[in-house]
Amino acid sequence: MSHPVSRRDFALGLAAGAVAAGVAGTSHAADEPTVIPVPPPPPKPVSKTVCFVGGYTKHAPPGGAGNGQGIAVFEMDRESGVLTPITTYTDIASPSFITLSADNHFLYALSEIDDYNKDGHGSVTAFAVDQKTGSLRKLNVVSSGGAVPAHLSVHHSGRYVLVANYMGGCVAVLPIRSDGSLGEATDVVHNTGPRQPERAADNPQGNFAVSDHSGSHPHMIRSDPSGRFVIADDAGLDRVYVWTLNLTTGKLIPAKTPYYDMEPGSAPRHFEFNHSGRIMYNLCEQNSKIVVSSFDPLTGVITNIQTVSTVTPHFRGSTLAAEILISASGKYVYASNRLGDSLAVFAIAADGTLSLQDEVWMHADYGRAMMFDPSGTFLFCANQRSDAVTSFKVDKNTGQLAFTENFTPVGSPTTFAFMNTQV
Repeated sequence: MSHPVSRRDFALGLAAGAVAAGVAGTSHAADEPTVIPVPPPPPKPVSKTVCFVGGYTKHAPPGGAGNGQGIAVFEMDRESGVLTPITTYTDIASPSFITLSADNHFLYALSEIDDYNKDGHGSVTAFAVDQKTGSLRKLNVVSSGGAVPAHLSVHHSGRYVLVANYMGGCVAVLPIRSDGSLGEATDVVHNTGPRQPERAADNPQGNFAVSDHSGSHPHMIRSDPSGRFVIADDAGLDRVYVWTLNLTTGKLIPAKTPYYDMEPGSAPRHFEFNHSGRIMYNLCEQNSKIVVSSFDPLTGVITNIQTVSTVTPHFRGSTLAAEILISASGKYVYASNRLGDSLAVFAIAADGTLSLQDEVWMHADYGRAMMFDPSGTFLFCANQRSDAVTSFKVDKNTGQLAFTENFTPVGSPTTFAFMNTQV
């Protein structure tokens, strides 16, 4: 016999079934382990590559004033070479050459001026460098020992800064204190010699550019790789000077052969050594030549073995060579030509001699300083009259340069320093 079911009883039955199903489902879920998502590990901190660029500011002697603001600081993208601005340190006049200490803890910048003091000297500023950010903190400022300094370097010992005072006709030795700041000069040496011609006899055809040969004009000073000798190029006297440095007194002592005469009028400007320290490559500004010499690290004797042009045989017109670099591999030498606006690429033979492999357009005007980034992947050029930095990708196997098409605006750039930050 059938029993009718009301709609109320049917609804209650559905509700009871739903509750039972819910209880059963809850009981089943409780039997499974609870999974708590684990957040991904934080990214590992990585260092960054910082690029410092100096140049001419409005405060400079006549002919040197420029559009720069001070020392511009950039971060370099390690894949593309692009420079992204971080900040600019403006409390300095015409830092036309800068250099870092070997451990990157300190940066030293000259001011290419002639009114730091009543004696008409330039100056050198010491900075502490933040190892995580690359930011600069001024330590102190001292006289460069002469007018219009053009170059400075840290001695191999790390105890002195060496300065070439271009218009002062002298080189100076500045002691580095324990905190990285600088003391007053322990020695200032003035060079003298006969007047040289404005142009060299072996100039490129059609070169109307001249170099100042009115007197002594030291253009670079640095110790050789062994640290035994200190060497200076004097572009006004066409000489290469050689000293030893007394590390206790900070005095320069002339080597047995105190100087070497270069081609009259050639204006030796900057030099590099090969990795053994036994081959010297000396770039002469006025005739755009590289003089290759053997160098005895025990005696300081320099013996010329080759002279090569930094411009190709088809070049005609005015040019002034500016900077010389050697690749990290030790297989290639690079030289920049102002006015000619080119970069010369040389292969180094087993005996240290050079052969011109390529000539590359700078894509800008009046390229002065060049520098590799710390990895040697990119070569950067400071183009003074174009107010821009350009860069090239380096083929480490062939030495060839490929323009990155990256332009970085910097007023009147003339010098670089690179470092990798610490993490």
